[in-house]
Parts: sequence; structure tokens; C-alpha cells
Amino acid sequence: MVRYAKEHKQVTRRRIIEKAGHRFKQDGIDGSGISTLMADAGLTNGAFYAHFASKDDLVAHVVAEELHTQVARYGTLRPGRPGLEDLIREYLSPEHRDHPGLGCPSAALLDEIGRCEDGTRQAYSDGARAILEEISARLIPEDPRSAQAKAIGLFTMLVGTLQLSRALSDQKRADEVLELGIENALAFMG
Repeated sequence: MVRYAKEHKQVTRRRIIEKAGHRFKQDGIDGSGISTLMADAGLTNGAFYAHFASKDDLVAHVVAEELHTQVARYGTLRPGRPGLEDLIREYLSPEHRDHPGLGCPSAALLDEIGRCEDGTRQAYSDGARAILEEISARLIPEDPRSAQAKAIGLFTMLVGTLQLSRALSDQKRADEVLELGIENALAFMG
């Protein structure tokens, strides 16, 4: 039996999480079996349990990592409201809509996360809290309570708009939903 260095195991685990994140957002959690996830990572099914106790364990780690990456990305935006405006335009772009595997886990997986085990829902809750804090800090930093309420409204508006645009079969109408979503989100910011 071959023994790998601890660093090799960590790199492999990160690769599984990264590939699973893409696959989950593309095909859904329920639509992604362990054999497909492991093949995406270039591994066999047998290697899975050396890294995760169960698929639910993997899902919780993926959700945590995806949201952590999303929050880190928000930190690279321009400061204050201009960065938030950039975020709105990027989030509600046709590119984001058309490539769910590369985008926001909330818009791609929220309905499934709500049916997941506690560990996944806790990972989502922690990540969503960090996203809302990032948005709040850019809205009304001098009034944290109002900023938090406004951040919840803005984030749910973005996620719902993107989900609706993805669900429409009429491309022209789907594009219009994104355009109006940008206008509405900017107006909502005040």
C-alpha cells in the first residue's frame, strides 16, 4: 500500500473540494454522485473515504469553501458603494447566469442547501453571514442595523433575480430580467 505525505493528502482534498464545488453548482448536489465527483478530481471512488466521512461531509466543506472564496472576492472590489455597484453588475451579468458552475453557490444551490444536514446548513449560515457583513459595511457603515437589513434585501434580490433569469427559456426575457435587476438593485441601494 502506498503512503502519501500529509501535504499530498491536503492538496488532493482541496482538489476534490474545488471540483465538487464546480460540479454541485453545475448539476446540483443530488445530481452529483461520488463516482462522478471523484472522476472530476482524477481519482477513484475508493479514495473518497480517505478524505471525507460521507457525501454530506463533503457538501458541508464545499459550501464553506465556496462562500469563503466568494467573500474573499468581494474584498478585492473597489472600496465602498462603487465596489458594491461593480458587484451588482457582475453578479447580474449574462456571464454569471450562463456559467453556474463558476458562480455563486447561493444562486445555484440554495434550494438544495435548505434540505441538507445541519453541518451544511451551518456552513451556509456562517458564509452567508460573512457575505451580508461585507455588503453591510459598504452600504451604511455608520448605521449597522439599517445596513444589515438593507444587505439582506439586496442579497436576496440578487440571488432571486439570477435564479429567475436562469430559469427562463426566452433568452431576450432572461436578459431583460438581469437588466431590470441591476436597475432595481441600484435603486434599492439608494
